[in-house]
Amino acid sequence: MTLRNILSTDAKKLHLVSLGCARNLVDSEVMLGLLMRAGWRITQDPEEAGIIIINTCSFIEPAVNESIDTILELAKYKQKGVCQRLIVTGCLPERFREEIVETLPEVDIFLGTGAFDGVVAAVNGSPNFPGCLLLDPSSMKLQTQDAPRVRSSAHMAYLKIAEGCNRRCTYCIIPKLRGKQRSRPIEDIVAEARSLIATGVKELILIAQDTTNYGKDFEPAIDLSRLLERIADISPDVWVRFLYGHPNSLNDTIIKTVMTHPNVCSYFDIPVQHVSESVLKKMVRAYTPDDLFRLFDKIRSIDPDAVLRTTLIVGFPGETSKDFEQLLAFVKNIRFDHLGAFIYSDSADLPSHRLSGHVPEKMARERYDRLMSVQAKVSFENNRRHVGKTFTVIVEESVSDNLFIGRTSFQAPEVDGITYIHSEQMQTGNFARVKVIDALEYDLVGKAA
Repeated sequence: MTLRNILSTDAKKLHLVSLGCARNLVDSEVMLGLLMRAGWRITQDPEEAGIIIINTCSFIEPAVNESIDTILELAKYKQKGVCQRLIVTGCLPERFREEIVETLPEVDIFLGTGAFDGVVAAVNGSPNFPGCLLLDPSSMKLQTQDAPRVRSSAHMAYLKIAEGCNRRCTYCIIPKLRGKQRSRPIEDIVAEARSLIATGVKELILIAQDTTNYGKDFEPAIDLSRLLERIADISPDVWVRFLYGHPNSLNDTIIKTVMTHPNVCSYFDIPVQHVSESVLKKMVRAYTPDDLFRLFDKIRSIDPDAVLRTTLIVGFPGETSKDFEQLLAFVKNIRFDHLGAFIYSDSADLPSHRLSGHVPEKMARERYDRLMSVQAKVSFENNRRHVGKTFTVIVEESVSDNLFIGRTSFQAPEVDGITYIHSEQMQTGNFARVKVIDALEYDLVGKAA
């Protein structure tokens, strides 16, 4: 079957796979919205799709490998399905550019992070459309509140409030992939929030590359706290939270705003990456260990109910045994409610590649395992404190008879644990009161209250 046949029959279907972070997911949802508006239908079965799109991630080596493996797996449908065009978008082509064209001949079209607007033309097979379109990410128009979206969840939505990043952390490729920070106008974001809530969304999650730095690129600058207040005031019955904060841009005003608005989750996601002063300097993270201790003490003093989440890197070039032991002590001291970690991922296009003292892979893995073992114990002890308490939970899924999965306000989707709920009946997508009856390392077990 030719592409022309597909376009003229009911087989005008496409399949999209979104890899990587929540920011990528929003891009995927908008691309799907644009394509549906252009007449395309979505299928979950790649075998019946005339077009297959993979929105890729390339932040670290495992993400690159996952992207390539997914491309090669879905490329098989060009032989055994009806797929006539395989399109790869996002961070993988943006990072590896023309080199990727030769590496993956199975792909028909590559679109970089600055070329999402071209997805309809690419899918429709517009004449003379290039096989690889790489535009400056900083020149791409920001998403607006009226952009069509096909959401992956009916009750929860990510709300992208800015694009790009102005920081220059030596291990991070994001500024190269996404350009400089550009914040969306506050009125446009609030309008989108109202629209999402009107469709039944019960939780809005604000995201950006550097979320707590939102509005600092405006003249005059505005603070994230203003945006939080505006969104929180739309409806008291909708949870609001933000992810991807930064120690240098999380200020007292933001903390107090979270504390004073009951529907803003007292949840502070602040990836600190490390605590050793020498490692932080090599990372070009402009804070000290004392700054971090003061920050977390301040959060807990202003908002005693605050839940803390962080992300750490182990095995960074130059990390000594002493540096790592300092990191372990920090984790034991702060007792994060949630913690993610990854092993340093090296690449020749990163400034950190040129640093001396690269940590052997085996040693880095051993450090990672030790860190996560410590955190598992901390997390379990933290979870045990919740036993006997009753919380509001958003019910997300029915997994079997009388068993549901949900999340409390201190559990963010995808990255944190979940709450198992024993109940004869619950309505997914709604809030429910749940009494915690047991605690696991990362998850909670409860029953309908």
